[in-house]
Amino acid sequence: MSRSEQTYDRALLREHLLKTRIAGDVATPREGNLANYRKMVAKDPGYQFGLTLKDWTFAETLEMMARLCGVSPDPRHLRGPDTIDVDLTLDALDAMGARIGLAARRRETVILATGHPDTLMGVYRAVEDALRAAGCVVLVPAAGWSYRVTTPWGPQHREIVYTSKVAALGTDGTLRHTHDPHPMRAALRELREAETGQWPDLVVADHGWAGAAGEAGIETVGFADSNDPALFAGQAEGKIAVTVPLDDGVHPDYYGPLTAYLLGQAGLTG
Repeated sequence: MSRSEQTYDRALLREHLLKTRIAGDVATPREGNLANYRKMVAKDPGYQFGLTLKDWTFAETLEMMARLCGVSPDPRHLRGPDTIDVDLTLDALDAMGARIGLAARRRETVILATGHPDTLMGVYRAVEDALRAAGCVVLVPAAGWSYRVTTPWGPQHREIVYTSKVAALGTDGTLRHTHDPHPMRAALRELREAETGQWPDLVVADHGWAGAAGEAGIETVGFADSNDPALFAGQAEGKIAVTVPLDDGVHPDYYGPLTAYLLGQAGLTG
């Protein structure tokens, strides 16, 4: 078996995900998970990710996260480590890969965006390169669109910044973590108002970028950590097509084998 074939082997990727704690016993603490589930239940805008969700109870949210993400279902487990089911991660990567492969074969129009540019940008850039090579149109709407946000350090400027054709939020040349759905809403609003007929068939994203796209009725596949329940809830409600559970905060290099596997499942290798 060649090195490239090994990269796409499910058993080997499973081992890698567990070793790097992308899945399995993850670093995301249980108390943080539970606190964020309560924030989603309370409809805190920062934890809705741009989705208009039904009224979830905490018990329903915990059950849903155990089923779709693999966290402990035990409500008495209040502190310490939590888990992401590695086989749920792999199954979701298979489903995401199949949808990306379909987009490539159809030469669909796509938007890619991330609220975790520090760790996940390499995944999105590889998907972008593969889709463009397959003849897909990757859109870059609302580049430079900006607004002001309130932070603990005072008001700050934020704008949509593209790394190649992957959208993220930036400030003064620095890409930022964000849950905010407003940038994706602005991007979609520009496409509607341009009257060019361009509209995404597929969005590959996370956080508010994914939630706002799913809420707009666009087929959306994305990544989410165990402390980000909204996209999983969106999947349960049929607004998000695929949510891949993973720790979204490990070293960027650790996502390399995952990226290779995803592209392999899409038929976009070589």
